Amino acid sequence: MSGTISDMAKILVTGGGGYIGSFMVRGLFEKGYEVVVLDSLERGNADVIPENTPFYKGKVGDRELLGKVIQENPFEAVIHFAGYISMKESMENPSLYFEQNTYETLQFLENLRSFDKKHIIFSSTAGVYGNPERVPIHEDDRKDPTNPYGESKLMVERILHWYNNIYGVNYAVLRYFNACGASLDGSLGEKHSPETHIIPVALEALKEEKEFILYGTDYNTPDGTCVRDYVHVLDLVNAHMLALEKIINNPGGYTYNVGTGKGYSNKEIVGMIEEVTGRKLNYNERERRPGDADELVADVTRIKDDLGFEPQYSDLRTIIETAWKWHNRV
Repeated sequence: MSGTISDMAKILVTGGGGYIGSFMVRGLFEKGYEVVVLDSLERGNADVIPENTPFYKGKVGDRELLGKVIQENPFEAVIHFAGYISMKESMENPSLYFEQNTYETLQFLENLRSFDKKHIIFSSTAGVYGNPERVPIHEDDRKDPTNPYGESKLMVERILHWYNNIYGVNYAVLRYFNACGASLDGSLGEKHSPETHIIPVALEALKEEKEFILYGTDYNTPDGTCVRDYVHVLDLVNAHMLALEKIINNPGGYTYNVGTGKGYSNKEIVGMIEEVTGRKLNYNERERRPGDADELVADVTRIKDDLGFEPQYSDLRTIIETAWKWHNRV
């Protein structure tokens, strides 16, 4: 496949039952693409996959299953979300992350290659940088993960580099900073099991009138809590669309930060939650979690210049408002 993506092209979305994957599936349909979903549902949810979407339950590394997908629903490109995402869990069970995120993806790439499928968007993380040398963080800055989750993603990035160099696999790596938010109508949102991200955890605690734990007040930041760059999931979907067009129209290997270039501390998140909801969040401070970096904010120059990416929904108020609407949907 070369040139522009054909009309009504079919895209394979792995992890389409997950948070970002489910938004991607919806976004692709809205843009006129056909979609096929592959998800083990170990941590995804079948109910977020739209009706009548071709769906295959299983591991991405299963060659026989991939062959079945290709035979029944031949696709032109892959957007690969499937994987485990908890930094905390990766510190407790590192082998799980190297097996699920790195080894399974290596098997997947080998299987894709055997079927001559050579276009892939890979879901990576700002966690590949570890504690950065400078902020904002540029794509070419030092990569030194502070946990196995970040390391497992960085290993795949390196594999993709060599698969491009040796086999001509076209790829775009998207290093997400903090994905968050929900659909504008509140019908689709963030639902992990277990949930570890600060915004949904805090909102759920507020809704259920439970205590919220704020981990770490001794970071090297202005208010002592860690600082992150938050990007709305709808903006993330747009970044994937732009990256997909890029690798089709200009085959090669590309790496992009996906963020806003602005960071918010955990205490600022709490403050905005209280402002948006009009409620006081009952929280207690605890020691920081091992492996957490002080500050992660993206330099977004490359993705803006190269892809024309401009976040539309990633102001903190919109993020919290949409997430709160999702949490109050029932």
